[in-house]
Amino acid sequence: MMEVREQRDELLRRLPVLRVAIVTALVAIGSCYWFVQVVRGTYYREMAENNRLRKAAIKAPRGLIHDREGRLLVDNVPSYGLFLDRSRTSDLGRSVGFAAGILQRDREELLETLDRYRSASWFTPVLLAENLSLSEVAKFSVRALESPEFEIQVDHLRLYRQGALTAHVLGYLGEVTDNDVRDSSGRLQVGDLVGRRGVEKSFDETLRGIDGERVVVVDSRGRPREEHGRQTADAGHDRRLTLDLEMQQIAARYFQDRVGAAIALDPRNGEILVLVSSPSYDPNLFARRLAQAEWRRIVEAPHNPLQNRVVQSHYSPGSIFKIVLAVAGLTEKEISPDDTVYCNGSTRIYNRRFRCWQSRGHGRVNLREAIRRSCDIYFYYLGQKLGIERIAQYSRLFGLGARTGIDFEGERSGLVPDRQWSERVRKGPWYPGETISVAIGQGPLLVTPLQVASLMATVANGGHRVQPHLALGNEKPPPPVPGIDPHALDIVREALWAVVNDKGTGAAARVEGFPVAGKTGTVQVIEQKTWIDSKDLPFEQRDHAWFASYGPTDTPELVVVVFVEHGGKGSEEAAPLARQLYERYYRTRFDARSAS
Repeated sequence: MMEVREQRDELLRRLPVLRVAIVTALVAIGSCYWFVQVVRGTYYREMAENNRLRKAAIKAPRGLIHDREGRLLVDNVPSYGLFLDRSRTSDLGRSVGFAAGILQRDREELLETLDRYRSASWFTPVLLAENLSLSEVAKFSVRALESPEFEIQVDHLRLYRQGALTAHVLGYLGEVTDNDVRDSSGRLQVGDLVGRRGVEKSFDETLRGIDGERVVVVDSRGRPREEHGRQTADAGHDRRLTLDLEMQQIAARYFQDRVGAAIALDPRNGEILVLVSSPSYDPNLFARRLAQAEWRRIVEAPHNPLQNRVVQSHYSPGSIFKIVLAVAGLTEKEISPDDTVYCNGSTRIYNRRFRCWQSRGHGRVNLREAIRRSCDIYFYYLGQKLGIERIAQYSRLFGLGARTGIDFEGERSGLVPDRQWSERVRKGPWYPGETISVAIGQGPLLVTPLQVASLMATVANGGHRVQPHLALGNEKPPPPVPGIDPHALDIVREALWAVVNDKGTGAAARVEGFPVAGKTGTVQVIEQKTWIDSKDLPFEQRDHAWFASYGPTDTPELVVVVFVEHGGKGSEEAAPLARQLYERYYRTRFDARSAS
């Protein structure tokens, strides 16, 4: 009996331990179940579903882009894309090698494409190649059973119908970066295309649209069997621009063998009709993934074709700047229209000799003659009277040294120098002789062609600033510019009319029946001690050529600015294109009025 009692007591002592062990085991099992079902439930459910369901994005067609008359500039055309589902291959290297053989592409290049998707889900199909030929599509289709990881999908390829003629206006598309995806709050995915330059970038949000999604049921071999669900895509919104395609084509053809920029806008509302930068590039190359060799050819091409010279390049304005100086001198009462200066070809100011562009001089000239014949000597003395601070003040009144606010990416602000700028940037004083150079638009004074167009619009409008823009219907009423004397503008405008219509330097822009006012400008690239014809210098040392204008003079409707890098004289290289654009505009306006 004692042994039985001892065994029973021993068993009773062990029961609590056993009970704790059983409870611990049950808690552990419950915890594991909770971890799998709750904590990791979403992950495992996704894995299970992905064994049965496949998701594929339905790309939203990007919005189309038209010119002001509704003519199509950018279209979407069907394109075959090759997608690789990494979850459906047991040997990724073999799959890439197989694709490289059919596509005749370097295997390493395809692996680099895969690497861009390293942050995406393993079940996200990778766009391995695009714009496949029908022959390539057929080769993948006949091998579909042995390589089910590949799928051909029809996508939308961007087509820039005018190619290089509108490249700097429209821009192009590029694949998103990791930063783009991270900053998009889920709106962008790896492999998406977004606007990288021009209108495509400025209006990317509305042009892009919203992608949809298609869910299909697949069998054990990953082959699609039926559609499980679909969310349709919302196409991007079309965009209509202020651009006039026919005038754009005229300007682009003129610059075919030249370097520079041209812009034409309506001074009444800021609508841009022409925006040309030369040399240009074909944006259709960017509609697909650009090979490294192709990218190098573009970025290493002479004169940087990717640079938009209308808004991104800084130049000295040359004699165009005499407009600002004349208005400043009249407004400040430093000159009157009848004051004269004698020009014999050169003069000495601050113990330094300054030359006029005309070696024999212009004789005695008043303000009108100084502008009409672009006499440098007259404006040297006017600049001396005004001083750099007042010159800078009136430059800023006309919008120089600041962005115009165009609805376009990449605009630069230019530079209006003064004493403070010199001390802050150059760490030295401003010298009086520099003021004399600035007086004729040389020295550290820098502008963009768009700023010059804005300046001419302000003159044409009688002192009202204009907001340049490319989106049709985006105009804002031009505000008046305080501090500019309307009477002074009237005097200067009459002189600008004489530049074109009274045997002045801009006679090459004269249009019969359509009075144009304008100003030529020639900018020295290197300092010359003697009068050497720019044509006799090496190309990179030749003068730059400007012509800035508006018309008709009574009720201005069009501003045209032309800039030719190393073109020589503005009267010879820049003014003729302005005449062509005015003639086209005048003919279109005349035809429209005759029809009505």
